[in-house]
Amino acid sequence: MSLEKYINPDFTIYKKLIFLLITIAGIAICALLIHIGTKLSYAPNPSGKKRKPTKQEKEVLFFKNFHLNIQLFIEMMISATSVMMFACSYVIVNHVYATVTGQSGRYYGFDQFISTWDNSKDFILLLLICLSCVANTIIDKLIIPLKMPSKEQKASIRMLGMFYVIIILLFLNNTIGDESQYSPVMMYYLGLMIGRFIYFDASFMDFINALKSALYHSPLLIIGLLVSSSLSFLGFKLGYLLERNYYIVGIFYTHLFILVVLFILHNSRVMYLFVRKPKEEPEPLFDEYEEYDDYDDYDEYRK
Repeated sequence: MSLEKYINPDFTIYKKLIFLLITIAGIAICALLIHIGTKLSYAPNPSGKKRKPTKQEKEVLFFKNFHLNIQLFIEMMISATSVMMFACSYVIVNHVYATVTGQSGRYYGFDQFISTWDNSKDFILLLLICLSCVANTIIDKLIIPLKMPSKEQKASIRMLGMFYVIIILLFLNNTIGDESQYSPVMMYYLGLMIGRFIYFDASFMDFINALKSALYHSPLLIIGLLVSSSLSFLGFKLGYLLERNYYIVGIFYTHLFILVVLFILHNSRVMYLFVRKPKEEPEPLFDEYEEYDDYDDYDEYRK
């Protein structure tokens, strides 16, 4: 057991910069897909009237919906990375435990670790889940502050982030076949997802609304899985990421690169250069006094 088991010494700064540029290209493709999806999606008329929205209204709605979808995508990737951090921590700790068990003489000082993991494994896993939630909040509030999504939207997207990681773990289970490493993590987060849908004071309509919200944002889930899987595959193919650590660590590294790019993207406000806020339309020019004669009161005419 050595540090090289989880860190690739050949992944130099130069290679990291190359992988960062590749990640930037991948996120740019994601932004383009979100742009196209926002264009094609239905946007309700803000006035609530059954009339065709004006060009100005369409531009304003597209501006708001596009940047909202971008921030929801960022929120999902933050949530997924936080969950991935927990899954990665569990796999590493469990691997260390499996390595040192029965070899206390070879690995001096691990007796207390073995005893703690044997007796308090469930509590440690619960602590890791809490730490992942804390990490999610810190990134969401301080590092990459997202102000457009509502609390309900963030809650739905975070649940989608859990489902995102479960899909990855299911893929790793079927590909590698090492269910002992990933099944416990999936069971924990499946329980959390079920608890998010069904809790003691929830009504059936709450369940339906939560399900609708998750399905409505499922295209973001698909886009996120496509970019992360493509980047991870490329990282393993180029030798940047290691295959001998259950793959989960390499995939976690990929998500860290994605978060770095999203941090730059959000805080530099680059997307606002491509999709700018529409300018206000000037009021139409007309001769008020020619039409004023048809009204008894000028204020009534102005209405």
